[in-house]
Amino acid sequence: MTQRQHYFLATLLALWLLPLTALATDSSVTHSLPGAQGYDLVSYFTNGEPQKGNGNHTFVYENVIYLFINQDHKEKFKANPQQYLPIYGGYCAFAITMGKKVVGDPLAWQIVDDKLYLNLNKKVQKRWQQAIPENIAKANEQWPEIKDIPVNQL
Repeated sequence: MTQRQHYFLATLLALWLLPLTALATDSSVTHSLPGAQGYDLVSYFTNGEPQKGNGNHTFVYENVIYLFINQDHKEKFKANPQQYLPIYGGYCAFAITMGKKVVGDPLAWQIVDDKLYLNLNKKVQKRWQQAIPENIAKANEQWPEIKDIPVNQL
């Protein structure tokens, strides 16, 4: 077989395998932004502050990739993701009280009763903190009504 024939067969094989590799890739993950904007969710609880995760310690949960600062944090999250995920899907807790979904800032956060709450920014967080129990109660009433509604329809 000539070198040209080898090249032709290799090209045919590659073209035949290409669709199979596309099927093996979960497109919902490959096009996903990191959850919590790349912050290690376990670090809020163990380190007392958010820390950026890295590509060496990742875990995919519900089609979202999460980054962690170390293997220990990754394993803790894998064992119980609900313990570490922000309440209200990571949307601003104060906005939820008004029936709105606004992306929460991972740096405007607070842990209340072992639950992570995010707010739009530090200014909004100060307003939310003025009446935390009342705001959580309002948000808990609103969340079931709006959680499945797309942001642009609220």
